[in-house]
Amino acid sequence: MKIEVWSDYVCPFCYIGKRHLEEAIEQAGLQDVEVVYKAYELDPNSPATSEKSMAEVLSEKYNMSVEEAKAMTDNVAAQAKAVNLLYDFERMTPANTFQAHRLAKFAEAEGLGEEMTERLLRAYFIEAEKIGTFEVLLKLAEEVGLSKAQTEKMLHSEVFIDEVKQDIEEAGQIGVKGVPFFVIDRKFALSGAQPVATFVEALKKASE
Repeated sequence: MKIEVWSDYVCPFCYIGKRHLEEAIEQAGLQDVEVVYKAYELDPNSPATSEKSMAEVLSEKYNMSVEEAKAMTDNVAAQAKAVNLLYDFERMTPANTFQAHRLAKFAEAEGLGEEMTERLLRAYFIEAEKIGTFEVLLKLAEEVGLSKAQTEKMLHSEVFIDEVKQDIEEAGQIGVKGVPFFVIDRKFALSGAQPVATFVEALKKASE
């Protein structure tokens, strides 16, 4: 079974959805499941890094008070905590994820795609790392076992730019309006961080 997942490394529900999917695969007792993560940019115009707080950014984006924005992030943090993810919205700052998606493609080609995806999400949401910067991406790449020299060479080239763009274009073609978005064996599609039970049902239908 092949599951394609469109996600972004600054999407809080993508990490929660990843956990729900992993739990569902285990509950469904499925073997030989291939999960492929595909690139999607929630905000292609975001700067590589910023000093603005998430509350400030959300306040501006949704025309709400900073207090209302903080209440929103508190709610998301509570959902994350339910799957043992301790989000740090206080220290988290906006990031452009295009280079992170390129790094994930590089890691996938080296057989470390799953490890890199998990590391990027953890770095952003739990450790409040600035994943839009080459410095942080190089550090994370090394931590999952990629060559620092090869990673640096890749980041300073144009390798994997087309692959990232193709994922984003494909998302538009199949009607992805937001992430996470899950496609199971090109037969079933699920949008959002669905409950584990919903994933289990879809996985069992697809396997039949």
